[in-house]
Amino acid sequence: MKVVFLDRDGVINEFPGNGLYVTKIRDFHFIPRSLEALRRLTDAGYHIFVVSNQAGVGKGVYSREKLEQITAYMLRNVGEAGGRIEEVLYCTCKSNDACNCRKPRIGNVIKALESIDHSIDDAGHTYFVGDTQGDIKAGKNAGCKTVFVLSGREDQQYMKRWDIRPDFIVEDLYDAVDLILAEDPHPARKRGRRSPQSR
Repeated sequence: MKVVFLDRDGVINEFPGNGLYVTKIRDFHFIPRSLEALRRLTDAGYHIFVVSNQAGVGKGVYSREKLEQITAYMLRNVGEAGGRIEEVLYCTCKSNDACNCRKPRIGNVIKALESIDHSIDDAGHTYFVGDTQGDIKAGKNAGCKTVFVLSGREDQQYMKRWDIRPDFIVEDLYDAVDLILAEDPHPARKRGRRSPQSR
């Protein structure tokens, strides 16, 4: 089975800045070519999941309702561009909360795989694309190939302090999709669409 996990801010949409959050639809801006990248993955038969930490909700910076409005806006635009995100899974806990869903922990990755009757032990052609060390650690913890994009929070200067390295480094999601599709041993035809969900 072909699966791609994506962080949101800095991968799909522009990173709002350190210590800041996307709290309104008008602050959500797609990174150039990210919608086309999602369409290409969809057409190639990939299950696409967004796995994102959104601690601003837990901190009271913005509401769960606002987060869901932003998610609906994102999914609508992705769908109109021909892409499909299978499910959006958020961790809204604060960094010091004891939860298993905040990256680099992989509770939400496990939920996503269970939703398609799959497991980490049988992940198949699976990638995790992110813009932080936490994303790369989550991908490694889940047994995925990891792709670090330079379009978000951290860059290669940050990586000098990391205790882990991604499998690949690319400029943005579009280039990540180039890489993923180049490695794809089983290209697929365009799939039918189903309604995406968020948790």
